[in-house]
Amino acid sequence: MFMLFIISFIIVPVLKCCGTKTSTYTTQYDEVDIKEIMDNERLLVAYIGCLLDKNPCTPEGKELKRNIPDALQSDCNKCSDKQRENADAWIEFMIDNRPEDWTKLEERYNPDGSYRTKYLESKHNATSNVDESK
Repeated sequence: MFMLFIISFIIVPVLKCCGTKTSTYTTQYDEVDIKEIMDNERLLVAYIGCLLDKNPCTPEGKELKRNIPDALQSDCNKCSDKQRENADAWIEFMIDNRPEDWTKLEERYNPDGSYRTKYLESKHNATSNVDESK
């Protein structure tokens, strides 16, 4: 399930590869508070702009942008549990709260829309399971 990483897009703890022989991304940034970024318009816009090449990137943003294609292609199989959790939170936030920005990011990083589809299916299934348990 990809929703695990896209920009998460974004701001998921920056996923920095530690050489080509490594099988995981660095966990150096796993303690990044994704909620703080999502709640801070200035930070959020800066990261989105970085990922879209509209403004300069921080070193962390550069690493994130560099690793997004690999994470998407591999279904985040090099991600730590925390990175997956943050990616899920980020994707849900972007799709539900910033659909125009999500669409721009999706056009660049996931033009076939497969990750949005997975998220919406997952969300639908979660809602159906809640409804059935009542």
